[in-house]
Amino acid sequence: MQVGFTPVADDLFREIILDHYRHPRHRGRVDPADAVVEADNPLCGDLIDLSIRFDGDQVAEIGFEGTGCSISQAACSMLCDEVSGASLEHARDVAARFKAMLIEDGSPDDLGDLEALQGVRSYPVRVKCATLPCNALLQALGDAEVRT
Repeated sequence: MQVGFTPVADDLFREIILDHYRHPRHRGRVDPADAVVEADNPLCGDLIDLSIRFDGDQVAEIGFEGTGCSISQAACSMLCDEVSGASLEHARDVAARFKAMLIEDGSPDDLGDLEALQGVRSYPVRVKCATLPCNALLQALGDAEVRT
């Protein structure tokens, strides 16, 4: 059970989200890419184009282009940061735990900056914004499995 955020934690999380939104990491298309997934949230206009290059079972390079709200764009930056250079298994695990944190009230432990988005679960309409890049990543990882 989650205890309410303190004002200091709330402010810190807000700053992390805004930093990723204003200064996104991994912005840009990976070329050549082994997987490209376009994902959108028509309810609020979020659009993400995720591209990944693999090196064996590692995420060698990941990037994104897109437009949308601060939550979707920051979540994509954070997710790319967290899985860049990781094994496919670790990337899947991060995506699953991130979704569980937002949808099932799962533990945010060991998710890096993605933990700053845990407050989004209080706003169900915004959960779709935060999980959009996660769903795109899971699709890309599934596409990678099909090719191997």
